[in-house]
Amino acid sequence: MRFSDKILTVDLEDWFHILDNPHTKYEHQWNNFPSRIINSTFRLLDLFDLYDCKCTFFVLGYVARKYPELVREISLRGHEIASHGDQHQLVYSQTPAQFERDLVISLEAITKACGAEVKAYRAPGFSIRTDCTWAFDVLVKCGIEIDCSIFSAARSHGGMRNQNITSPVNLLTEAGNFIREFPISTLSVGGKPVVFSGGGYFRITPQFVLKKLFKSDKYLMTYFHPRDFDPEQPMVPGLTVSRRFKSYVGLRTTFSKLESLLEQTSFMTLASADNRTDWSSLPIHQISKEKRFL
Repeated sequence: MRFSDKILTVDLEDWFHILDNPHTKYEHQWNNFPSRIINSTFRLLDLFDLYDCKCTFFVLGYVARKYPELVREISLRGHEIASHGDQHQLVYSQTPAQFERDLVISLEAITKACGAEVKAYRAPGFSIRTDCTWAFDVLVKCGIEIDCSIFSAARSHGGMRNQNITSPVNLLTEAGNFIREFPISTLSVGGKPVVFSGGGYFRITPQFVLKKLFKSDKYLMTYFHPRDFDPEQPMVPGLTVSRRFKSYVGLRTTFSKLESLLEQTSFMTLASADNRTDWSSLPIHQISKEKRFL
């Protein structure tokens, strides 16, 4: 592994796929909203083509079923296809059986859409927490070899801030299996981990700061969404003031920020980074389980 590797990823979901919102939680509700995913994704694809850059797309099974031609186009343009689950549900809100079914359905939909053999996964909202680490064994059971769900910082939808996994590791599961982990990268500020390379964190961070951070020789994992680059999207109903800020801040400048980084940074897919990694030289990490009382 070259720890200067910078990995470009997009979670392929629509503008209304907002977690923890009763107005947008289920598929029958999604059908009430006009989709914007095709135009916003094609804008990103054209930008990536312009800079000859390949990306890993974590695709919702729902999107693959509803817009198979979009997933095929992403694959035909040479980008890697991975799974983001099917129904965009928080992992810790599911039982192991529900999680497995959601994953299997997503893999079937993605394969049907573009024929890709999916080997990587990212949980919606990075919602694999220390109280649902059984999810890693479900991933292995279903043929997933690489996970990108660990978020070692405070987060409303989960996170593993006490695990300090901020670069690739061999993850030892509860059942004694191994899965290769590419976590979200963080920056230490005052001794606390801070995220900057995706979502609202990216949108709120000034461009000159991003350019400096992306030039660093450290491992970097990005995570974007098509909606991060769509300033004309409607307001999702039911959001608190805080959630509206997190979801909509910085939308008008995000595309230019990304383009400026593509000009200066050599990005790669998850598969390329995996192929460059000497996993035998990396540490083995077993997550310390934590019980949560509701």
